[in-house]
Amino acid sequence: MARGHFIITGTSKGIGEQLAGMLLDLGHQVIGIARGTSERLRGYSNYTHRSFDLSEIMGVDALFKEIVHEVNIVDSEIFCLINNAAMLEPLKPIERCTAQEIQQHLQVSLAAPMVATSSFIRHTEYIDIRRKIINITSGSGTYPAPGMSAYCTAKAGINMFTQCVGAEQANEHRPVEIIAVDPGMVETQLQAAARGKDEQDFGMAKYFRQAYETGQVQPAEELGRYLLKIIENEYPTGKLVHYAHAEL
Repeated sequence: MARGHFIITGTSKGIGEQLAGMLLDLGHQVIGIARGTSERLRGYSNYTHRSFDLSEIMGVDALFKEIVHEVNIVDSEIFCLINNAAMLEPLKPIERCTAQEIQQHLQVSLAAPMVATSSFIRHTEYIDIRRKIINITSGSGTYPAPGMSAYCTAKAGINMFTQCVGAEQANEHRPVEIIAVDPGMVETQLQAAARGKDEQDFGMAKYFRQAYETGQVQPAEELGRYLLKIIENEYPTGKLVHYAHAEL
């Protein structure tokens, strides 16, 4: 893979931490954005951590402006943003969700990736190398699930947002390649939390447990290998890429 710089949100755990570690092992420069830190990533000299709460969306643009202006892209061939951070909660019927829970969820899972995308495109306009944005989505953005209205709505929004920005970029002289990737079911703390819920509170818990017990949940490391190939491959801007059907 061409040497590059990667901004990844949600690197303290799960898919973000796994992918960041694999990119760092390959010698890439990674800037991680998360509230918490990762012991695994801390030891890499080519890793920079930015502690930030993505629910504070009014500060996202200033953060990205600072990050982009600090990056030394000499000898880099790709500059890539991976919007991975997302919330799972609240997992309950909508009438039991508070305004604060809904607001925080949509700020982290939908508004923050939108602002990050806007900032990344704007602040990298002068950079004459390949630019790519990957939005991590979910099958939940297509298939409605009871008790997951906030999560499903945010992911559906990510899908449409990706397609809209893709249509905008298609008309640009040097378009940013933006895609959404549905990774399928991956073993993360979010998955464990979903299947650990009481079925009376969250009826879909049984479905998540069955998927885990029947081997439908893939290890994060396996997904990471595929994401490395998805980063390298070129796709039509605005495309929704499904892990199970990815042409790798």
